[in-house]
Amino acid sequence: MLRDPEASPLSVREPRHTDSSLDYDNIENHLFLEEERRMGHMSFRCLEISRWVICGLIGVLTGLIACFIDIVVEKLAGVKYVVVKKSIDKNTEIGGMCISLILWAALNSAFVMVGAIIVAFFEPIAAGSGIPQIKCYLNGVKVPRVVRLKTLMVKVCGVICSVAGGLAVGKEGPMIHSGAVVAAGVSQGRSTSLKKDFKIFEYFRRDTEKRDFVSAGAAAGVSAAFGAPVGGVLFSLEEGASFWNQLLTWRIFFASMISTFTLNFVLSIYHKKTGELSSPGLINFGSFDLKYNIYEIPLFIVMGAIGGLLGALFNVLNYWLTIFRIRYVHRPCLQVMEAMLVAAVTATVSFAMIYFSNDCQPLETQNVAVFQGFCADGEYSAMATAFFNTPERSVRSLFHSPAGTYKLETLGCFTLVYFFLACWTYGLTVSAGVFIPSLLIGAAWGRLFGIICSLTSLYALMGAAAQLGGIVRMTLSLTVILVEATGNVTYGLPIMLVLMTAKIVGDYFIEGLYDVHIKLQSVPFLHWDAPATSHSLTAREVMSSPVTCFNRVEKVGTIVDVLSNTSTNHNGFPVIIQTAASEEVRRLCGLILRSQLIVLLKHKVFVERARSRLRQRKLQLKDFRDAYPRFPPIQSIHVSQDERECMMDLTEFMNPTPYTVPQDTSLPRVFKLFRALGLRHLVVVDDDNRVIGLVTRKDLARYHLGKHGLEELHLAHT
Repeated sequence: MLRDPEASPLSVREPRHTDSSLDYDNIENHLFLEEERRMGHMSFRCLEISRWVICGLIGVLTGLIACFIDIVVEKLAGVKYVVVKKSIDKNTEIGGMCISLILWAALNSAFVMVGAIIVAFFEPIAAGSGIPQIKCYLNGVKVPRVVRLKTLMVKVCGVICSVAGGLAVGKEGPMIHSGAVVAAGVSQGRSTSLKKDFKIFEYFRRDTEKRDFVSAGAAAGVSAAFGAPVGGVLFSLEEGASFWNQLLTWRIFFASMISTFTLNFVLSIYHKKTGELSSPGLINFGSFDLKYNIYEIPLFIVMGAIGGLLGALFNVLNYWLTIFRIRYVHRPCLQVMEAMLVAAVTATVSFAMIYFSNDCQPLETQNVAVFQGFCADGEYSAMATAFFNTPERSVRSLFHSPAGTYKLETLGCFTLVYFFLACWTYGLTVSAGVFIPSLLIGAAWGRLFGIICSLTSLYALMGAAAQLGGIVRMTLSLTVILVEATGNVTYGLPIMLVLMTAKIVGDYFIEGLYDVHIKLQSVPFLHWDAPATSHSLTAREVMSSPVTCFNRVEKVGTIVDVLSNTSTNHNGFPVIIQTAASEEVRRLCGLILRSQLIVLLKHKVFVERARSRLRQRKLQLKDFRDAYPRFPPIQSIHVSQDERECMMDLTEFMNPTPYTVPQDTSLPRVFKLFRALGLRHLVVVDDDNRVIGLVTRKDLARYHLGKHGLEELHLAHT
């Protein structure tokens, strides 16, 4: 086993049989239809206006969070660099460089220790960039605590500590997770963590609506990180959303535009240039005006292939490193110690590279923050400029420094060292992203490639695109993000070719980094299509059976016993009608969820109470929305012995029109229906509409195994 069998998706612990799916299909029961019929045209118009207002709030808050992260990181990193620089200048004259090295390593380790402690001990789901978790959420996987307020606070503080601590990480990736958490909170009009309900946006308290807003939040995060609102929309479309329409596109684009505008405006005030909107994202690539010729396109494709190979190597190494961590570094104290070790090693290696480098350049050739290092007066160290800066500034330096700024050996050593540091760093128990380290690695070897070919520094940009594409395997959205970040649409074609080539070459060896980590955690993630060789399989071979069903009018004791059974812990139950002639005939008449039954038990919605004087008010959809999303466990609901003998009528609350498929439906057809509609349960029936099985997300994920997995499956069936 590669993971603890008690561990839940993406390293978050929960009971072993807890549900791992979200309800992206509306439950059209009698209560829902009654509410929809009562609502007039003006009510629906108000709901649509509310959706736009929420998207605007998502954009504003995401932009403000990005500003906060950027300003605090700049302040902390600036203080650290000043302290270390003064120490180096002092000890260069009097000797004792070990003191400067220890100081640098200690400062890095201190920052990283704080970031690792709050993640490891307070909210482990905040580790990493959060992009795999948000991909899973938008795919329909229920990842515990992924969009909670506590997660957001730990994520923001953690990424500040990670970047200020000098790790080979970036703050752009976590912005996507932060935007998603903001969206999930704002759209619900309350905070379950703070136990504060503002009594607004109650209509949106369901998975279907929440998913759309989380898509907007993820897009706003991309927009704030890169100043790429269109790229943010395409990111949500390419990487996550299982449902899309025109109005949703406009709302997500609106949230993205508001996010980048808010960041731009607030940073202009901070830099005392109010109204000068020149900082659209956390990373600014600067202005590109370099030209390229048609004969260079084959060279760009070659760079894409190199990026695919290096990306595949990065992912393979990180795959085995992650397996090692799952087996041996699973305790929080060990995770904190590993993070501190990486921080200290990063500082030590950086110091050594700067100390032994002899790549000194005259000061007038550089217009960004530089560091003299161990060079003579009037000169600066090119190696120190790469290491002794925030990753964003180092990327910009590689993009725009004039020819001759970096020697071949400087770029080669930096690429090699930073590649392994970034690979070791990704997967630590800290909040951090892989976007900027990938760009920095690619920019270094891309510039090296350009120098060897005696060509322009445009190759730094193409190398950055190739390396990032080779690691994360994004194509459409990443093309647009990079084009928007450069501000030059003429680079669109070469960037697209580079990314496509990197993906094709990389996919030949291993999947993208996010998909690798999703698979390592055994998350039932559904890709866009079923396996190519799965047409010979049918719904009958995929489904789970036998199925626990309830009668339309069921005994309360039976319902409580089924919900309390921890060996199965089912979450969807077909509702059947059994004919008087035969109890074996189980004709489907609806579907009801565990969460609905828990609410019904909590409010004692029993037939006997409805007929007696104890009849309470009629249950409404508001009662279900108030319990969403943290429905109480069945163990917290007290049902007396007398109440166990009562009956519960499920007619009004079940979904009378669940999606069904015949037992002989092919697996690709089942997969397409399940994936496109964002289903949680798909009932399998025979020719007489009798329930014979139930297809769940885990059933389909089991068969997404590729060629060898399907061969084993066929052998098992024969």
